[in-house]
Amino acid sequence: MIRSNKGDKVKKVLSVFMILFLTTGIWGCQKTAESKEPVYQADDNTSGLETRNNDDLAPDFTLKLTNGKNIKLSDHKGKIVIIDFWATWCAPCRRGIPDLVEIQNKYQKDVLIIGISLDNETKPDVIPFIEQFKINYPVAYATMEVYQAYGNIESIPTSFIVDQTGKIVDKHVGLVNKSVYINKITGLLKKS
Repeated sequence: MIRSNKGDKVKKVLSVFMILFLTTGIWGCQKTAESKEPVYQADDNTSGLETRNNDDLAPDFTLKLTNGKNIKLSDHKGKIVIIDFWATWCAPCRRGIPDLVEIQNKYQKDVLIIGISLDNETKPDVIPFIEQFKINYPVAYATMEVYQAYGNIESIPTSFIVDQTGKIVDKHVGLVNKSVYINKITGLLKKS
């Protein structure tokens, strides 16, 4: 009898340990799964969106493009301009660039996308990156002055939508769903 009591106690203790082990193991798997590299998905809502005051003129700039030419923002008044701050090593940037390529193709008459690379140490990677992603819009190298003029970009991608008169109408921080851009573009085109 004593043995069977000991056996029952051992079974109970083992059962408790097994339950703890299994639940801890399940929680551990969830944590491991969550700690993998995140999947970057575009945001449909405006949580990363700052609607700007209509008096906010976009800071003008002249930047060196990857092809050696210069681009000046104010030369493109009359078009909607999307200014996209990004880097080759930024996973959400890599995810969003194909959408920008598609938008540039679809709205090339009315919209100009200007990519501004924040690659500093990885600057040699920019041109191969442009070729790999078939970027069809001008890409410039950021300067400290432009970086500061646009609010010391803290997260990338960060994009600004500039209307046809040169005013910043939206700012997006993070990956944005293509439909958000398209809705804004079509709204601005209807106004003009």
